[in-house]
Amino acid sequence: MNRTLIEIKALAKQCHCGNDHNDIPIETIMISDDALQQAVIYLQRKKYQTVALIVDQHTFEAAGRQLSALLQGEPIHHTTCFIQPDENGDVIADEASIVQALLEIPHDVDAILAVGSGTIHDITRFCSYKMKVPFISVPTAPSVDGFTSMGAPLIIRGVKKTIQAQAPIAVFADVNVLKQAPKRMIAAGFGDMIAKYTSLIDWRFGHLVAGEPYCPLVDKITQESLQECVNNIEKIAAAEEEGVQILMNALLQSGIAMLIMGQSYPASGGEHHLSHYWEMEFLRKKKPQVLHGAKVGVSTSLIAEVYTNHFLILLNDLSENNALLGKKTIELLERNRQKIKEWFQSLPSPSELRSMMERVEGACTPEQLGIDQELVDRGLKEAYHLRDRFTILRFLNEFVK
Repeated sequence: MNRTLIEIKALAKQCHCGNDHNDIPIETIMISDDALQQAVIYLQRKKYQTVALIVDQHTFEAAGRQLSALLQGEPIHHTTCFIQPDENGDVIADEASIVQALLEIPHDVDAILAVGSGTIHDITRFCSYKMKVPFISVPTAPSVDGFTSMGAPLIIRGVKKTIQAQAPIAVFADVNVLKQAPKRMIAAGFGDMIAKYTSLIDWRFGHLVAGEPYCPLVDKITQESLQECVNNIEKIAAAEEEGVQILMNALLQSGIAMLIMGQSYPASGGEHHLSHYWEMEFLRKKKPQVLHGAKVGVSTSLIAEVYTNHFLILLNDLSENNALLGKKTIELLERNRQKIKEWFQSLPSPSELRSMMERVEGACTPEQLGIDQELVDRGLKEAYHLRDRFTILRFLNEFVK
């Protein structure tokens, strides 16, 4: 279900879940074939005099060059910061990229435009937040759901940390640009969406067992975005205009759901922690990076398998773990056993999840990403430490023998 920005803002204001929801600062979202032109009109309307484009070599060719040319004919001064890749040719959202951007962005800039996909947005989001200026999202691929969120996942001293920064004030996604994105990036966006199957279960579980904040409205918005993608998987796989628009809209809505909560609870569970763990290992070994959504698309089926094969079996026979779980937790799980099982009824089997990724021409096994079984096994035991979040993965590692 494609909800409008106005509708989501109204629903968030009417929500009575008891959490302090963030206001949505996004003024406009445009997914169209003239979005770049509309971005320039928006800048004129805001009366901005100086803006900075944050790009890399690939995203400059995808949209930055055209956007720069459109700005040349307007009374808006603009500079372009090309984020430099590492020794593997990867652009990383780390200290080096952040410092480079902060040094090159003019001090008197009125707004910063993130022209790229996830990494460029993470760098821009953090820099704009620190400089106390707004930023505008110009996605070049429907590859990740973080465009509209507050969180900036950064690599700090080799460790993946998500810094709560700020959301964009506007999004201009040009369909002509998105359609030309590499198939692997479209598959990555789909992978980031199917991750909601397990992240939502983790979120509900964390709320039930550990009292973590939860909102039914945010859950519903995330579910709707996920279902819209699954229902239109063939259109997305074909990179048709309608399919690309559906995927892009779903990714943006998932980001808004996180924005409302002020945290990534609905969109990031055990499958994301596993993906981050792999990413850190690749960085440590100086191996070329793999797209975030590609890793998540693979880790989702792995987490689904672990949860189904271990957690559901445990849930049916809690007696063997009495000493570790404690009486209170046992009673809680027994009392909510049926509710928890209902959560899993909507979870596709691991083979179905792998099939979905195959249909969009994405990787579906760790081996396809260069991830060996030793790293998979180690991640399943250690990745939950990366985030202070009560996922089923953490539960299985800390409370189950």
